[in-house]
Amino acid sequence: MFENLTERLSQTLRAISGKAKLTEENIQDSLREVRRALLEADVALPVVQEFIDKVKFRAVGQEVNKSLTPGQEFLKVVQAELQALMGESNEALNLKSAPPAVILMAGLQGAGKTTTVAKLSLWLKNTQKKSVMVVSADVYRPAAIKQLETLAAEVDVKFFPSDSSQKPEQIARDAIAEAKKQFIDVLFIDTAGRLAVDEEMMNEIKALHAAVDPVETLFVVDSMTGQDAANTAKAFDDALPLTGVIVTKADGDARGGAALSVRHITGKPIKFMGIGEKVDGLEAFHPDRVASRILGMGDVLSLIEDVEKNVDKDKAERLAKKIKRGQRFDLQDFKEQLQQMQNMGGMANMLDKMPGLSSAQKSAAGMVDDKSFVRMEAIINSMTLKERQRPELLNGSRKRRITGGSGTSIQDLNRLLKQHKQMQRVMKKMKGGGMANMMRGLGGMGGGMKPPGGGFPQF
Repeated sequence: MFENLTERLSQTLRAISGKAKLTEENIQDSLREVRRALLEADVALPVVQEFIDKVKFRAVGQEVNKSLTPGQEFLKVVQAELQALMGESNEALNLKSAPPAVILMAGLQGAGKTTTVAKLSLWLKNTQKKSVMVVSADVYRPAAIKQLETLAAEVDVKFFPSDSSQKPEQIARDAIAEAKKQFIDVLFIDTAGRLAVDEEMMNEIKALHAAVDPVETLFVVDSMTGQDAANTAKAFDDALPLTGVIVTKADGDARGGAALSVRHITGKPIKFMGIGEKVDGLEAFHPDRVASRILGMGDVLSLIEDVEKNVDKDKAERLAKKIKRGQRFDLQDFKEQLQQMQNMGGMANMLDKMPGLSSAQKSAAGMVDDKSFVRMEAIINSMTLKERQRPELLNGSRKRRITGGSGTSIQDLNRLLKQHKQMQRVMKKMKGGGMANMMRGLGGMGGGMKPPGGGFPQF
């Protein structure tokens, strides 16, 4: 997400470096480029105008801090205003009510409401240790009820059955009664969507809201709809007392206009960001971290949280000890590293949070996509244990056997062996030097990546 905006803003900020002071004249061109970049990112025009005015007011006339270049000083201002635009900090779900805390999900058809219910259920179960029940009040699409039942089973939460012959309000009341009986902490009510905002839809969801009086009414919006996302959010906000927004399909949107517009237009906080279709693809929305990501400064805190949550610490510890003893990083180790990266949301998700990598470097590294991971894992699985430990044994006949067994080509196998050697070199640099050497190793591969705390990028 935000790749196009990040690239444009990076070019703009580099252009202002070398100045002794920020003045109206020397930031005029930069502001014009920032404005153009935001509009190309599908940010709503009123939002862009107000943002540019605020940046100009704060930046003009500022003396440049001795420890910062003018580009860095301007970057600080842009970052602060981006953060203010999206909300100062993450706003948590309000679950302070007598159980069950009812959460009503609203949004257009195709925005990802049902999948988001499953993602939020899993998030609440894992991070807040809450018991969860879900129910579908979408009486127009029996397939939506079945989809929610399937997802509920996948994330292991309670599902309350419903069918198209019932009224949405009655479904919701019955679900609340059952949740009380079972002492459920949180009840999600998934509502019907339409292809566009219409009066019938709004009247129906207003009646449902009045019947259940939820503690949270969350608007789910597809980030790829751009400015339409902000307009739809406004229409829902006028009809319902929304308490927050969830932006879905963030990984498929290189522009990010929806995330930058929705908060400003509705005045409601973005609480979560959906990434991918997997049920664990959900992140709490932290405006400060997202602003940092947009400006190419990475998101180290979220990266650390991903590691804490998804990395198998025992395996990581074993590998660290192995490398420290000077033992070789073999293909079995490489396979485990691939699995760890997949657990963290794949290469694209990791690279998006890495500080100091340009868009071009991210694109090059990102060519190792999740499908490549699956292919590489299949190749390693087709090897014997001895071959994994000693890749130099792989002659022509062994390679043909391995590629035949994994349904891949000799080129795929050779590519994997080359990537394994690159990873081996990084691991050698780590021996005895810990994190600093690892960062230097990654820097050699990724073009000068610096460890966390390295300050602002040079412009």
